[in-house]
Amino acid sequence: MLAAVVACVALAGAAPASAAPGDGSAYGVSVDVQLLGQSAVKVGPLAASNTNGPTSASVVSANAAGILTAGVITSSAVRDDNSGAVTAKASTADVGLPVLKAALGAVSVKAIEAVCTATQEGVKGSSTLADAKLGSVGTVDANPAPNTQVKVALGPVNVATLILNEQIKNPDGSLTVNALHLKLLGGVVSALGSGDVIVSSATCGPAAPPMPLASGAGLWVGLGVLGAIAVPVGLRFSRRRSAAGA
Repeated sequence: MLAAVVACVALAGAAPASAAPGDGSAYGVSVDVQLLGQSAVKVGPLAASNTNGPTSASVVSANAAGILTAGVITSSAVRDDNSGAVTAKASTADVGLPVLKAALGAVSVKAIEAVCTATQEGVKGSSTLADAKLGSVGTVDANPAPNTQVKVALGPVNVATLILNEQIKNPDGSLTVNALHLKLLGGVVSALGSGDVIVSSATCGPAAPPMPLASGAGLWVGLGVLGAIAVPVGLRFSRRRSAAGA
């Protein structure tokens, strides 16, 4: 007998990540799973990007046999050196989770996106799951609350947990957003297997200090702005003097 329970809870013991101030990263798909009676499957992270380069990445599709299918995957991670702000995001199209078919039926999501941003005001994140259909659970909100859980059980035993808009505050002050995180819970007779599937992940460290105007590159930026203002003024002044001389 299948049971699925949706809950919104704070998570503990999630996989750690980190990012220094001014750093960010993102990727589309990561699979690290051992299905019951089969060899381990490890895929990704696919389409990985980082503020230190490459700042964008894409792949045309992904297929972890019997576990996950996906279409186009893109990611980007950029830093504004003037303000210190960081933005990282990942998007994965046409996602299917055949690993859950026996328990929930067909599970599909048209597009899954994770975004995080870091500014001088703080770090925040969000997730979007467009046209998400979770089999017998039904549809879910396109913008689920942080750390929404869908627990999948066969009879009285939980065999998997889907975490939507997973948001992990890391010890170094960075934030990791996993738009979809499937945890297969091993160790029980009816287990599907064990391991993790993550779709669309973004991590942002705290914003870097803004560039000082009076030194280094900040000085050149400031002089450039002043020059752009001063040149038109100088031209107007010269024209007025020429007109007076005439």
